[in-house]
Amino acid sequence: MEALARRYLNDALTNEKVGNIHEAAKYYRKAAEILMLIANNYPSDPLAKMYRELADSYMRKAKELERSEIIPVSSGPTKDMSESDIVEEFIVKEKPRVRFEDIIGLDEAKQAIIDSIVYPSKRPDLFPLGWPRGILLYGPPGCGKTMLAAAVANEVDGVFMHIDAANIMSKWLGEAEKRVAMIFRYAYRVSEEQGKPVIIFIDEADALLGVYEHEIGGEARVRNQFLKEMDGLNSKSAKHLVYVIAATNKPWKLDIGFLRRFQRRIYVPPPNRDARRALFEYYTRYIRVAPDVDFDLLADRTEGYSASDIRDVVMEAHLITIRELFKSGNIYGEPRPVTMNDFLYVISRRRPSISRELLKLYEEWSQRFGGTL
Repeated sequence: MEALARRYLNDALTNEKVGNIHEAAKYYRKAAEILMLIANNYPSDPLAKMYRELADSYMRKAKELERSEIIPVSSGPTKDMSESDIVEEFIVKEKPRVRFEDIIGLDEAKQAIIDSIVYPSKRPDLFPLGWPRGILLYGPPGCGKTMLAAAVANEVDGVFMHIDAANIMSKWLGEAEKRVAMIFRYAYRVSEEQGKPVIIFIDEADALLGVYEHEIGGEARVRNQFLKEMDGLNSKSAKHLVYVIAATNKPWKLDIGFLRRFQRRIYVPPPNRDARRALFEYYTRYIRVAPDVDFDLLADRTEGYSASDIRDVVMEAHLITIRELFKSGNIYGEPRPVTMNDFLYVISRRRPSISRELLKLYEEWSQRFGGTL
């Protein structure tokens, strides 16, 4: 379902670029509805709060576009809003509940982030040569990149800011790059005055920092502003605690100029067998399962599935029992436990969202551009 929300978001961005405002608003609404559905169906999911906030931001964007079709706008919002008001839109007010221990597998990726952010934030005196401030997380969709970034917010006592193409781009000429400058200005001020780390998380980074055949001037200006800010990020005093974490499913779309600005480039792969088994155990904590459920066999049958795929398998298997309950007419009863046959039925009808060809692309890109310091 996350993949579907991403497709709707990409459709929204594409239509907005070419001026199809009505279609763009429609797809922003669809993306919002999918994310809200995930959050409502899985309220205990550590990312549920973030999904709701993203859904709210996409819905606001849809309403803004719909109003722009009717009401002519002659000036940008910065004339009516203070810088603090604008920056406030990007600050995650309530931290996601996810922590590193909630992320199954990805031990190397977690350790790389801990080395780059958590340790320097707690003991900067131990890093006389400085530390990486730009981190790129890349890999197939649904494998934990956003969860890794969200977990950082809980591991350090700081400010977490969320940026994506939907909330940074603007229909007003010159507005988007001003927002980028304001965000970094705010981050440095908080870090220097309060001594707190500031995490600037860029989701779907290829939509903001990538190069496409068809684009308008605004995208190039935003990229140039980010390049300028990233240069400043790495050239300023080693004492500041400002970090940029970018996540992308399409690292090959990124402007080549950004790659050297991200000092650590971390591949987030699909879960291996042990991780898949652990994921089934993790997501079935919220439902009743029958004694015949064999997690080892489920792990074997789901090679190539993403973490998001496995969550969807569990959700669909559970839905079978809920559907039976409603059709029986006993809607106030309890659904039966999910059996092994339920899981195998869903797996037989649901193919993994990650193809071998796509994995090969990531591996080839990693050989050319991946790595750490």
